[in-house]
Amino acid sequence: MGNKTSRRKFLGNTAAIGAIGAIGASQLIKACSPDKKPAEVEIPPMLDTAPDGQPLKAGVIGCGGRGTGAAFNFLNAGPNLSINAVADLFQDRVDGFRKKIKEEKGVELNDANCFVGFDAYKRLLETDVDVVILATPPYFRPEQFQASIEARKHVFMEKPVSVDPVGTRAVMAASKQAEAAGLCVVTGTQRRHSIDYINVYSRVKAGHIGTLVASNVYWNQAKLWHREKQPAWTEMEYMIRDWVNWTWLSGDHILEQHIHNIDVSNWFFGKFPTDAVGVGSRQRRITGDCYDNFSVDFVYEGDAHMHSMCRQINDCDFRIGQTVRGTEGFTNCSNIIWNTDESIQYEHKFPVDENGEIIRVSAQDQEHIDLVAAIRNGEQIVQAEETAKSCLTAIMGREAAYTGKKVTWDEMMSSGLKLGPEGELKLGPVDMKAVIPVPGSAPE
Repeated sequence: MGNKTSRRKFLGNTAAIGAIGAIGASQLIKACSPDKKPAEVEIPPMLDTAPDGQPLKAGVIGCGGRGTGAAFNFLNAGPNLSINAVADLFQDRVDGFRKKIKEEKGVELNDANCFVGFDAYKRLLETDVDVVILATPPYFRPEQFQASIEARKHVFMEKPVSVDPVGTRAVMAASKQAEAAGLCVVTGTQRRHSIDYINVYSRVKAGHIGTLVASNVYWNQAKLWHREKQPAWTEMEYMIRDWVNWTWLSGDHILEQHIHNIDVSNWFFGKFPTDAVGVGSRQRRITGDCYDNFSVDFVYEGDAHMHSMCRQINDCDFRIGQTVRGTEGFTNCSNIIWNTDESIQYEHKFPVDENGEIIRVSAQDQEHIDLVAAIRNGEQIVQAEETAKSCLTAIMGREAAYTGKKVTWDEMMSSGLKLGPEGELKLGPVDMKAVIPVPGSAPE
């Protein structure tokens, strides 16, 4: 009971200081004035399971790997939780989801609550589910989020929440509607739900590394995945099954994947960049029209810089993470804070069991624990706008690299750029040309 009470106060405090996530720094953290040493930090405990309460039924829109995983995360979050409906464009995705969740969770879905097609999400929203899990390719997220809020459903939606400025603004508008309707929205920016990140963030906000001056964020890994076109697939079906390689569907990997690290920098700085200049190219990618590497210089107000680097190419240096630097130290944001002389100021250590195994709740489960706890405790959480702004940061970087030009936040906020084919989507030919961006111009 004591833990639950602390958690409720914690959620209330984080809501009061802004949309930093379902959990974050509490108001118990004391401000650090220039003439005082950094304050001690007190952080209420996080729940490792959601409190019991009213039964909550969830519907899953998008039955691929992440949608299936998110459904399991929701069921892991606590008692009286169920998956009651699913929707996907493809029948085989629905069938695979049903088989897996029955075998591994003992959940059997009724045929009447399994929907297929471009309008499947609309039919799912007509059912009596309380929570909607949005896990389709990101292109579809703004429309499906808007519809979910209009249907008065709580929402968990995976990142990224948009692929272009028009979609980003739509998500921001729907986020305001969610707030007004008393709905809860948690997004897939899972580092904001990790106790190690939260402990470090709380100390940084309390002044433990001084004034923030720079950050470096990375997601450099091997090639991700692609699909080979099958004879029976139409052009549209092929693109959607190969979605991570197409900019109109994924936003490119600086957004689809690297958003995690970019969001961490924005979270720690407590603001968003004013402009960006970047480079990128396509060296090895097999399908689609995305780049496979980016390097972008983002500038925050006050001339603090974030250098962003991401790559998806085999046999190259691997690095995923971030560093935030202040006038009095620096941190990897995840578990260690160093002083300027590189001595360790703070290190987060997880408890271990009798076998030496780390005891922790996965961040992906924690996202759903936080969502369910907020719904049941009556503490509203709405992360959509904050995540949409981090998505717009990545979109700004992408467009800077694609064009070779300096791109500003204000330009992105007013841009009419909307990706994807015109008109109604159908499983047939795609009425658009996929062109790999080439910045600048060639010499005459």
